Amino acid sequence: MLFEVDAQVDIHEQSPLSLAFVGDGVFELLVRQRLVERTRLAPGKLHAACVKYVSAKGQHRALACLEPLLTEEEQVVLRRGRNASKASVAKHATPQEYRASTGFEALWGWLYLTGQNERIGQLFEALWQKFDPMAEQQG
Repeated sequence: MLFEVDAQVDIHEQSPLSLAFVGDGVFELLVRQRLVERTRLAPGKLHAACVKYVSAKGQHRALACLEPLLTEEEQVVLRRGRNASKASVAKHATPQEYRASTGFEALWGWLYLTGQNERIGQLFEALWQKFDPMAEQQG
């Protein structure tokens, strides 16, 4: 992974929204890296492709692919993130999609902050194989 984690606060004391704050960056970096490594898209098209994965709608659909693969502990983190209250909702997403995306991001943040880099890799590979937001939006 990019950085090693040296947490000075017990991860279990962190709010799901704090986990989602980190998870948002972790997931977006993984998507950006993969798009650059595997495509020849121009920068503007890279951004558009990335948004299809990292938007609330994209994360909601991606979660449907990953949810069956999650351990019980991962499902608890996901549920905590989904149930976290937020003051606002994304412009282009339903409240359900937005809550799911917060849970999705909390999961990535928790995995990263607990040093589970191998698991991050496993889940991201599974997601990349199963989830094509371009194809889903055309269908």
